[in-house]
Amino acid sequence: MSRLMTRRVEVTSDVHIGDGLPFALMAGPCVIEDLELCRTICREVQQITRQLGIPYIFKASFDKANRTSVQSFRGDGMQAGLDVLAAIKAEYGVPVVTDVHQADQCAAVGEVVDVIQIPAFLCRQTDLLLAAGETGRVVNIKKGQFMAPEDIAQAVRKVESTGNNRILVTERGVSFGYHNLVVDFRALPIMAAAAGAPVVFDATHAVQQPAAQGHATGGTREYVPHLAKAAVAVGIDALFLEVHPDPKNAMSDAATVLNLADLAELLATLKRIEDAVS
Repeated sequence: MSRLMTRRVEVTSDVHIGDGLPFALMAGPCVIEDLELCRTICREVQQITRQLGIPYIFKASFDKANRTSVQSFRGDGMQAGLDVLAAIKAEYGVPVVTDVHQADQCAAVGEVVDVIQIPAFLCRQTDLLLAAGETGRVVNIKKGQFMAPEDIAQAVRKVESTGNNRILVTERGVSFGYHNLVVDFRALPIMAAAAGAPVVFDATHAVQQPAAQGHATGGTREYVPHLAKAAVAVGIDALFLEVHPDPKNAMSDAATVLNLADLAELLATLKRIEDAVS
């Protein structure tokens, strides 16, 4: 049986991650561009995942505070973004995940979302991890590109110190020279063993080339399916994908977001891989 040995985390009564369960999906646009785009993406992804029996969590960021350029679109702010996420949650009945960058954002964000995400660049920020943990919400910690896989355990222990063990950890590659990331698939079982938490694989950020365009991050979207297939074969607990109906005009991560039109075929393939290795 090719599955990672991790504890089970309840996101909602209908969505559980880990403990040998079939993989769940976190998917949506990189940044909240507007409510209608989020509706379009959520409606399509929800239809696909229902047909395939994949638990679904809608993902979108209200603020991309780590954009390459000061001129880049970051979002319309926390309150406007939370209003959109609340609307998606109410209209489609799906749990939602978004990221935070400051400790003082966590309480308000925790009132709306089901999963609070810690960006990879901030995964060692103690005050941020503690504030996220104190909300009682599921906390998804993205492993930094600068961090060895076993070191994610220390970030997990920080959240656990608040009494919250509803924690996920995410791999999205490690820096390899300038403007490149490489995924070492040994990291997935190493993270599972070190953290004891369900492991998520971020297939779209893993193909980023940070700041490679000078003013923006580049990437190699064509490799997303290959990495996702490998991660499912390893036995991940959840998959993270940023998707968009018009990738070249996406307002963030245009070089790496997966075309929404390609999602159904990819997920169907991933389910076959999971069935074959389980």
